[in-house]
Formats: sequence, C-alpha cells, structure tokens
Amino acid sequence: MKKFFTSFFLGGALLLGICTQASATFRIHTIPAAPQAAEQKPAREVIDRALGALGTPYRWGGTSPRQGFDCSGLVQYAFKTQDDLELPRTSRDLARLDAPTVRRSDLQPGDLLFFRIRSGSVDHVAIYIGEGRFVHAPRRGTRVRIDRLNDTYWQRHFQLAKRVVPTA
Repeated sequence: MKKFFTSFFLGGALLLGICTQASATFRIHTIPAAPQAAEQKPAREVIDRALGALGTPYRWGGTSPRQGFDCSGLVQYAFKTQDDLELPRTSRDLARLDAPTVRRSDLQPGDLLFFRIRSGSVDHVAIYIGEGRFVHAPRRGTRVRIDRLNDTYWQRHFQLAKRVVPTA
C-alpha cells in the first residue's frame, strides 16, 4: 500500500512539474518489508494456496483445481503444504478435530471456520484469510470465492472456529 501511495504522489508531482515546466529532484527511500514471522509462514502458505483456487468451480467431492472443489476439498488442498498435518476429509469431521477452538474476536489467518447451513450440525467449512474475510467453495453452481464473516447470512450460520495451522 505504501508503494502505491508513493507512486501516486510521485506521479502527481511529476505531472505537476510537467504542467508548470518546473523541475525537481526526488530521492526515494524505501523501507523493506518486515520479514515474515516464523509462526505466520504456515498460515501464509495455506492462504496463498487457497487463494490460488479462486474461481475454481464447485464440485461435490472435488479436491483439485482440475476437477473442482467442495468446501472440505478446498481445505484439504490448501493444507497440503503442511507436511506434519493430516486433516479429516469432511467438514463435520474437521469440526470434531482435536484442535483449539477460537473465539471470533481472536481469529487469525489460516483458522478454519465452521457453519451450519442445511443440517443440525456443521456442514460447511472455510479458511479465514484476515480482515473479516474467508475463502471457501460455497455450493453447486458457484465458484471458490471470498466472503465476509460479518455478512448477515454468514453470521447467522457461523458455529465455531478452530486453529489447526501448526505454529513454529
């Protein structure tokens, strides 16, 4: 974001200089991005892989970009980057996983979100990506997409969240 604003302001200043026939010298100092903390790397890998699947069609039982994804198939695919983590296949079994439950106010990128849509128990799973957003494969006729947890629909169906991303 800083690079965007820097480019925006420098471009504006250059345009102003051209329009007024002025000249100026700019010295740009960039601040390198802070290295990713070790505990954030596994979550980043999971999120990057899930975001790479955006636009993939929903397919019940699907577990790959080529055949499509259902919600838990997307989770399986995204978490394949984590060698020391083996996850169950269905959203219901994922919700029963022996992993820490997380309050909505404490969500971190990579946490799994569980919803109850059509049945009496959990039947949908998504991956939290931060800033109140999550990536998931919603249902037949849709594609992998990002939605907001604070949307009324998702608030009404939210059940719990679990932290399964390994920490360093």
